[in-house]
Amino acid sequence: MSRLLLVRHGITETNATQRFTGHTDVDLNADGYRQAEKLRDRLAEEKIDVVYCSDLKRALVTAEVISSGHKAEPVTCPEIREINYGEAEGLTYQEISDRFPELGEMIARYSPVLSFPGGEGFSELTARAARFIDRLNNHEEKQTILIVSHGGMLRTLICQLLGMGQDHWSKFRFDNASLTIVDIYPQRAILSLLNDTSHLKKQEV
Repeated sequence: MSRLLLVRHGITETNATQRFTGHTDVDLNADGYRQAEKLRDRLAEEKIDVVYCSDLKRALVTAEVISSGHKAEPVTCPEIREINYGEAEGLTYQEISDRFPELGEMIARYSPVLSFPGGEGFSELTARAARFIDRLNNHEEKQTILIVSHGGMLRTLICQLLGMGQDHWSKFRFDNASLTIVDIYPQRAILSLLNDTSHLKKQEV
């Protein structure tokens, strides 16, 4: 059995203001750094053999903070970036709906043929996820792998890992600095923990 620790990066200012942030390279805000530190503390006793993260700063910094107490160094993987929102980058949902009414409707319906003008389509996101899973398949059993990525990519990865159609994509939620665990066996994958943020609720001593 191998274990995947799936983490969404800590919060950013664009997350806090509910702006679509795909390939735009933003850093964590102060709360995001604190979230990453709490994840580091939670996973301090966990065996972590490999660390993969998106090459965008918010994911890389989160991975660096979490892995600081472990021997594994983060390996950046552009294929697990968030989707490229193109002309919708930096906009709120209402601003997207005002400028691109059809796109706004497709986002609301989680349409599988969703495509952002000047950016990527949903099919390109799922293709990148599949390439990353090919990388995971090269690992030995009994390894624990930390993966720090983004909400949209994590939803896509979960569907592929569990053998579910991407039409289930909208049924999963990944909060900032959440922890999800998938245990991989030779014949199946088991979702052992989903979107857990209990570590963020602990009071500072």
